[in-house]
Amino acid sequence: MSRLPQWVGGAGAGLTRLAARLEERRRRTEAAAADGEGRLGNGAVRGHAVPPMPLEPPVVPGDTPTEAARPGGTPSEDGGATRATGASDATEAAAVAPVPSKPSTPPQEADGAAVPASVPAPPAYAPAVPSRPEPVDAVPWGIRVAAEAGWRLLVLAAAVYVIARAITGIQLVVLAFVAALLITALLQPTVAWLKHRGLPRGPATAITFITGFIIMGLVGWFVVWQVMDNIDSVSSRVQDGISELKDWLLRSPFHVTEGQINDIAKNLQDAIGSNTEEITSAGLEGVTVVIEMLTGILLAMFTTLFLLFDGRRIWEWLLKLVPSAAREGVAGAGPRAWRTLTAYVRGTVIVALIDAIFIGIGLYFLNVPLAVPLAVFIFLFAFIPLVGAVVSGALACVVALVTQGVFTALMVLVVVLAVQQIEGHILQPFILGRAVRVHPLAVILSVAAGGLIADIGGAVVAVPLVAVTNTVVSYLRSYAQEQALRRAPVPSREADG
Repeated sequence: MSRLPQWVGGAGAGLTRLAARLEERRRRTEAAAADGEGRLGNGAVRGHAVPPMPLEPPVVPGDTPTEAARPGGTPSEDGGATRATGASDATEAAAVAPVPSKPSTPPQEADGAAVPASVPAPPAYAPAVPSRPEPVDAVPWGIRVAAEAGWRLLVLAAAVYVIARAITGIQLVVLAFVAALLITALLQPTVAWLKHRGLPRGPATAITFITGFIIMGLVGWFVVWQVMDNIDSVSSRVQDGISELKDWLLRSPFHVTEGQINDIAKNLQDAIGSNTEEITSAGLEGVTVVIEMLTGILLAMFTTLFLLFDGRRIWEWLLKLVPSAAREGVAGAGPRAWRTLTAYVRGTVIVALIDAIFIGIGLYFLNVPLAVPLAVFIFLFAFIPLVGAVVSGALACVVALVTQGVFTALMVLVVVLAVQQIEGHILQPFILGRAVRVHPLAVILSVAAGGLIADIGGAVVAVPLVAVTNTVVSYLRSYAQEQALRRAPVPSREADG
């Protein structure tokens, strides 16, 4: 009778564990069926079987079986013999045996066919298919950088094109304003000198303005007077030179006959006669050009007057249009750009004056006609760096060749080359200095671009524009670096120690 309570207790514990295992199996079976239906419905399982989850016996807290109820007859506390009854064996066998679950209804496709609960796994030799990367990650880094830089360059090119088209549309106004800036840069030191001597701003501006334009007008009148005064003698010498050239060609080893020369002259006369209408229209266009030139001169004069008198307030008003974040940098770059422009104009005038004087003296001693007008042309063309010196020197050599012969032309060429070499290696570095130093390649490209955009006027203003731009960009770059250093956190002494 003493063994009956122990046997009853062991049977109750076995039934409890059996009920817990059955409940756990039922939950896992329902969870696996629900997971399979979700994967098939969403298309997540593509040719791979869902591996069954391993079933482990649950551990029920506080339900540890007694040693008497364990199968195999564990010795009891009182040291009695092991007990293994048929009831306990049946209980453990029932607990280990699998419990059949309720079959779940397989999901249905659109056409009514049943979808299998699992898909067979792929064979072992099938290669693994990697997932496709994002399109941004698939593009190489170099191509991405090139694309980023490319569209920014396209935007800059479009902006430059729009600005160039706008300048072309108002070419007369732009050239007049730029000419006024150059003249103001030339006359501003005189105004400052007169104000320093105690003269008020208004009278100082008026005296400088009137004196400057009177001098420029007298120079232009002198050139025209010299050309008109010597045109007859020059034309006669040109005819004599053409006759000498004809005789030289007849005696040259090129075997040119007089009939060929007469045919060339006749063809020139026929071309002039057949293009009379075009020449007339060109003359009418020349009248239009003269009118536009007079308009531009008047506009430049008035702009120069106001820049001399009220230039500082005009600059302060322009600064108000700049955003506040960039106003300090622009305010510092403006005076530096103006000093660069003033130094360029003043140095160019001095260098051009020296070239004109020495080349004019050489032409005078070589008895070349129109020596003074040629010297004035050399002075004016000196404002176009590199190109202007070549054109003015070639013009002087041609006049000497036609009027005085080959030897005189060669001597003029020697004089021009000597003066230009002295200018390029001594005068310009000494007078202009490093303030407006621009690379020769930049000079050539800027003159060519300015000539294509605005003809001779564009070629004249191209180099000072490049010099000013160089000064502004250099200052803004150094200013940005200085501001970045100021905003950088200063390391503390504790961190240094």
